[in-house]
Amino acid sequence: MTTLRLGTRRSGLATTQSRWVADRLTELGHTVELVEITTDGDVSGELLTAIGGTGVFASAIRHALREGRIDLAVHSLKDLPTAPEPDLVVAAVPVREDSRDVLVARDGLTLGELPSGSVVGTGSPRRTAQLAALGLGIEIRPIRGNVDTRIGLVTSGALDAVVLARAGLTRLGRLDDVTEVLDPIQVLPAPGQGALAIECRADRADVIAAVTALDDADSRACVVAERSLLARLEAGCTAPVGALAEVVEGDEALELSLRAFAGSEDGRVELRRSLVGPYSEPEALGARLAEILLEDGAADLEAAPTPASDHPEHVS
Repeated sequence: MTTLRLGTRRSGLATTQSRWVADRLTELGHTVELVEITTDGDVSGELLTAIGGTGVFASAIRHALREGRIDLAVHSLKDLPTAPEPDLVVAAVPVREDSRDVLVARDGLTLGELPSGSVVGTGSPRRTAQLAALGLGIEIRPIRGNVDTRIGLVTSGALDAVVLARAGLTRLGRLDDVTEVLDPIQVLPAPGQGALAIECRADRADVIAAVTALDDADSRACVVAERSLLARLEAGCTAPVGALAEVVEGDEALELSLRAFAGSEDGRVELRRSLVGPYSEPEALGARLAEILLEDGAADLEAAPTPASDHPEHVS
């Protein structure tokens, strides 16, 4: 095969993720060239909901794939819309990083140690809803920016703490800034958080064959369940959603355990439900749990009129 052209956004995190994939492919004997793609989300300072939401980062890269300017792309999986793209395929989901959220707070404080009235920054309606539901008396302020910018809001004293994805800090070598890893019992991550998606054109059998070696079956099963739940909920409610699937030992075989959250951003309503199903049927499991949430009231929940982004890793 000739050189694989790997499209990447220009952000530090996106480039780091793409280089990690490029290194794995190089180890398998392939030659890889990184091709920088600038997206609307990288150059706009507006909230993501104002410029197109989740898909704003994926659309430019997908356009380059379709035009044949690149052969494959690496996305943060939670950045990908759940709607299928018939001419594109996620050829691999590599081993997933820790999907949990983390707190970066002044003076090494944990969430429970923050005094009442402390100001916590996040760009995520999902985090806002779950933090508010904890009833800690903190003020939650919407923010946007790269990892350095967000952590800088704490070190400068502008905020008492920020909440970020652990996976992004791991990839950037910034785990020393973390003051607490948040238990999913308190804050469930976004569907697909911590996972990468390697995407290419469906008609490129050569690229698919090269990339499939990086696929991790457990990671793929978990994110398929989470995204199936999200896809069904997006059709029936606009509430912030969190989800986490895990591979567990069943009585006779491996199973998937899926936990999910849907709630109001003011924290007054929170629905938390869980379900266990066959490892081989992740999509069906996600859809079933989504139906339970909808039946239990998720369909009546509405997002805030102008929510911020649920993607702290967008720019770095």
